[in-house]
Amino acid sequence: MSLVPMPSPLPVKNGVGPTRLRVPTSGPWATIAEYVVARFDHLDAGDLHRRFDAGEIVGADGSPIGRGTVLGAHQFVWYHRDLPAEDPVPFHEEILHVDDDLVVIDKPHFLPTTPGGRYLRESALVRLRTRLGNPDLTPIHRLDRATAGLVMFSARPATRGAYQSLFEKRQVTKVYEAVSALPPGWDPDAPALAGRAVPVVYRNHIAARRGELRVVVDGVREPNAETVVDVRAAGVSASGRAVLHTVLRPRTGRMHQLRVHLAALGVGILGDRWYPDLLPEAPDDHSLPLQLLARELEFTDPLSGTPRRFVTRRTLGEAPGSGS
Repeated sequence: MSLVPMPSPLPVKNGVGPTRLRVPTSGPWATIAEYVVARFDHLDAGDLHRRFDAGEIVGADGSPIGRGTVLGAHQFVWYHRDLPAEDPVPFHEEILHVDDDLVVIDKPHFLPTTPGGRYLRESALVRLRTRLGNPDLTPIHRLDRATAGLVMFSARPATRGAYQSLFEKRQVTKVYEAVSALPPGWDPDAPALAGRAVPVVYRNHIAARRGELRVVVDGVREPNAETVVDVRAAGVSASGRAVLHTVLRPRTGRMHQLRVHLAALGVGILGDRWYPDLLPEAPDDHSLPLQLLARELEFTDPLSGTPRRFVTRRTLGEAPGSGS
């Protein structure tokens, strides 16, 4: 049974939704304001008190919480973050489809799907909310910031669940492309990955752990992630690299699944700084984005019953022959 999200008493502002903070019901703080000042001790206490006095911090019913409101009067408070200055992501999403219920975009590399970390305004969700004037836009699924390609957004709450259920029930056919360095000893007459003839059906158990960048592969537990990997082409890229171009059909949607599976097969994706090895943090290399592309989405529309298929207009720069 899925939990119903807690409704926010504050609207979306400048494309960014409000933040919810859980407040303890007891502790060494006499008021909610005292707790918030202690919780955010890296911020100016005077400015936080000003926000309480200005009514910018509210309870579940939308009523302002004053600096004298006692601890325990509210379990949650809501507020709008002060948005920091952000370096713009110099790549732009393309809208492929818009109707009353669904928006489909072609996301570029380096743009996150949703706000997070140092990216708030510079995310596909906030850009779209502002661009389309629709604060109700919500992603139905997500792509990593490093991955390019198709992302679907719900345009209104009334029909959101119908589209979300497609992914929950695995009723969406997804196709990806990736480019890797050509593995040593590649035989075009007998193509194989890690000694297994292609197409390869690769399965393992992937688990995401809070606070860790990479997922963990458990070799004991039953597989919960499955991908069909086929070879599209082998050759030389425009930059002169010997490469392998693969087509990926995930049957599940685990975090980093495709990156982990290709790395396990000995063909880690070009531009991947996390798999198979975690490399030191570095600025984005725009000359070599992660060579992973969400190419196709296909499903039966849950509202109209008609078939739908969306295809990216993007290509991978390191695909063999892409520069010709």
